[in-house]
Amino acid sequence: MKNIDNVVKVAIASVLVLTAASSQAATSQQKMEKCYGIVKAGLNDCQTATQACAGSATKDSQPDAFIFLPKGVCEKIVGGSLKIKD
Repeated sequence: MKNIDNVVKVAIASVLVLTAASSQAATSQQKMEKCYGIVKAGLNDCQTATQACAGSATKDSQPDAFIFLPKGVCEKIVGGSLKIKD
């Protein structure tokens, strides 16, 4: 009986791993876009107009700092913009 329990546990674990892997693959193939104006200080994904590296935003909601989000999400976030805010 213990052997059957182990087989069932392994099967369930395998299904969970495969499900997680397939959802990650789908997410990585999703189109991403830059979303400006919503980043917290120090959490931007890439360079800004005045700085050359990720994590360099100096203030919250810095207009030229962006993060990558799945296409269509940015426009749903208050303060999010697909273009640098003036």
